[in-house]
Amino acid sequence: MKIAVAGSGYVGLVLGACLAENGNTVVCVDKDAAKIAMLGAGRMPIYEPGLEELVRRNHHEERLRFSTDLAEAVRASEIVFIAVGTPQGEDGSADLQHVLAVAADIGRAMRAYTIIVDKSTVPVGTSAKVRAAVAAQTREQFSVVSNPEFLKQGAAIEDFMKPDRVVIGIEAGDERAAAAMRELYGPFTRTGAPIMVMDAASAELCKYAANSMLATKISFMNEVANVCEMVGADVDQVRKAIGADRRIGPSFLFPGVGYGGSCFPKDVKAMLKSAADRGYDFRILRAVDEVNTRQKERLFAKIQRHFTSVRGRTIALWGLAFKPRTDDMREAPAIAVIERLLEAGASVRAYDPEAAGTARRIFDSRIVLCERSYDALRGADALAIVTEWNEFREPDFEKMRGLLRAPVIFDGRNLYSPEQMQALGFTYFSIGR
Repeated sequence: MKIAVAGSGYVGLVLGACLAENGNTVVCVDKDAAKIAMLGAGRMPIYEPGLEELVRRNHHEERLRFSTDLAEAVRASEIVFIAVGTPQGEDGSADLQHVLAVAADIGRAMRAYTIIVDKSTVPVGTSAKVRAAVAAQTREQFSVVSNPEFLKQGAAIEDFMKPDRVVIGIEAGDERAAAAMRELYGPFTRTGAPIMVMDAASAELCKYAANSMLATKISFMNEVANVCEMVGADVDQVRKAIGADRRIGPSFLFPGVGYGGSCFPKDVKAMLKSAADRGYDFRILRAVDEVNTRQKERLFAKIQRHFTSVRGRTIALWGLAFKPRTDDMREAPAIAVIERLLEAGASVRAYDPEAAGTARRIFDSRIVLCERSYDALRGADALAIVTEWNEFREPDFEKMRGLLRAPVIFDGRNLYSPEQMQALGFTYFSIGR
């Protein structure tokens, strides 16, 4: 099939590369000429495992190309995906200006029947707004489809190639669009994953509901961990016991320093705003958001409590990205930890395998960014672990002791066992233990 993708960010690039990998002819469009030139030269604007290889291979095979000309891409395609950003507004709502602007541009460019697929994360009712924006610009026939993405950063290629489900939202009776979308996604669902065709409003709500449920599990477990600390329980034992219940399951029950990224914080707030706009107070979800905000303060509170004052001290920090296997720092807990440390008068030496460039744009010269994990420890009064990259799981503890001014670790991801750290002579603080 011939496909255009409007927006070559995280979602659009993964979408385009994966569809091209299955033999489709895809053009990824972006108004950022520098990004398009970078992609054409085989360089990635983001870090996502496996993406660079996929993009280069399909670009070489001429199944995937990059352009700044949306009109030309629309006219050459049967299906046009909208995959532009929906940033969070000041009131928590999703900003649809980019989605609707692209929809209008698609309408102006169309010369034949086109299926327009909204892949951006959008609130309920967006499908109707996209339809109106397109209809105002064209007399051609078209379909509008809602097709939310469920990609995990760090595992996006696997998630797209082997989805748990594909959600397709269409207008009642639009079998032409439904058949085309089933054909497009059929090769990705041969192992039995369902293609769920439903009304547009239900499809639009699916993404927010899924992320809100996952965020709820994280915040719930963080609250359990906080109670564990108060009563002397071990959250690891509690987590394993409740995760063994098939009604609950083990996923997203690991306590830590809060969730971040481009999806959970924004989608929770958008869901809250959407409910509030209709007069409903989503109290459970409001609590989830509040718990997450407080949880980002707990690691700093532990550091402050141990030292009484961190003014003049140097804190090493491992992990800047909001999760492993990405360079994304949007809403990352590390930002909150670093800002509190700097406000309290501490110096920060930080390391992350992929997010140093992102951190440099956020903090400029306010922190020291190190090229190696152990470099961050030199002369530091303590180490704070904020992101659970695999390389942090089995470090050289003897080397760490020699580099740190004092053998103190604040582990925001519970990577090590308290018994092991005590035996090694470390003063060790973790979450919920």
